[in-house]
Amino acid sequence: MLALRFKPLAILLLLALAGCSNLPLFSGGGSQSGTLVPAAGITPTPALTGDAEQTPTVPDATLNATLETTGSLVRIWLPPEFDPDGDSPASAILKDRLEQFASENPDVRLDVRVKSLTGAGGLLEALTAAHVSAPLALPDLVLLPRPMLESAALKGLLTPYDGLTTRLDDPGWFPYAQQLARVETSIYGLPFAGDAQVLAYRPSQTGITPNNLEEILSLGEVLLFPAADPQALFTLSTYVDAGGSFQRADGKPELDRAILTKVLEFVQRASSGGMMPSWLTQYSEDEQVWEAFIRDQYPMAITWASTFLETPLESSGEVVLKPIPAWDGTPFAVANGWSWALTGQDPARRALSVRLAEFFLEKEFLASWTEAAGYLPPTEDALHGWQDASLRQAIERVSASAQLIPPADQVSSLGPALAQALVKVLKAESDPQSAAATAIDQIQEP
Repeated sequence: MLALRFKPLAILLLLALAGCSNLPLFSGGGSQSGTLVPAAGITPTPALTGDAEQTPTVPDATLNATLETTGSLVRIWLPPEFDPDGDSPASAILKDRLEQFASENPDVRLDVRVKSLTGAGGLLEALTAAHVSAPLALPDLVLLPRPMLESAALKGLLTPYDGLTTRLDDPGWFPYAQQLARVETSIYGLPFAGDAQVLAYRPSQTGITPNNLEEILSLGEVLLFPAADPQALFTLSTYVDAGGSFQRADGKPELDRAILTKVLEFVQRASSGGMMPSWLTQYSEDEQVWEAFIRDQYPMAITWASTFLETPLESSGEVVLKPIPAWDGTPFAVANGWSWALTGQDPARRALSVRLAEFFLEKEFLASWTEAAGYLPPTEDALHGWQDASLRQAIERVSASAQLIPPADQVSSLGPALAQALVKVLKAESDPQSAAATAIDQIQEP
């Protein structure tokens, strides 16, 4: 396994459960802005500040009416992390891509708006409000994290891509990206950026490449992870890897008592052996774990690939990335990501929006943008375009083994009970059998 070189630190969040919170999915500030992308280039519209949109100097209705008389208008909503007017190399690459589309489609005007994911006027809240009371104000294309994509699709806020594109039929999509695109039986997103939980470790301290959980346990070294994470993602992934399921035939949540007990018995052994000390319960977020890993030079940590990719090498020393070791050594990773979703109700603009979403999937652009932004490319072709060979190889192993994070409703219903069970075992406040029984009882309560 080769050591990897990283980019400047900008820890990002990939879980933003609708109605819940985490991951990362991403967090953003309250500032919002609009950017008009005509054929000639990008011309900023008046900035919008605060948690909710303020009235711009030129009202949107007047601006849009003017644009629609001179060409097709496509409204795009982006979270702050994807602002094309940002000062990062990834922002510049995205802005160039938008300008290229406008140049190739001279009758098209792109109205780009940056909206916070959460808070008053947040992205999902704004979509819901516009869908009910002002459908003409809906964006045509919006970039959503997986949990919000699920929520918006199930609320009827999105238009599926079924019959509108064949891009998901192309070979070369990583399996998690194929899963990322679908909600139930329909395609609701074209995957744009991925992320996955990974193991980051220092070979100089471990002495070996840890290939399974028992090997990690035998090292007697601390494995950092957010033990108090209310979504219990590491525990969930370990449970799934052991063969556990989350749902009964009637759709209600469930946990397998024997498998959950097996997981918690391993946790108990890991706690006694020094791999999972009780003080890990002070960590509930990825940022806390990564800061401790870098600052205190611990040998191993469970983190998100995007966090890893944003850390400068000189801050971390020699660090290697690989999929999280599983029970039998088979690589395994829990993945998440962002997809382009259709929200507008005008059929003509919808076809144009599909074309724009497909335009963002061109392999050379996707390769350069994901490498600059620190996300996983959803396709093999895009990953093969990365310049850093050692990094490319490591990311390929992670991407090939990644499986999509469980549905948001399952994470929100199971996570707190699993987190509580894990904490109790780590603190020696309960034995694995009792902790598993309590967790199952909590989940089954009406």
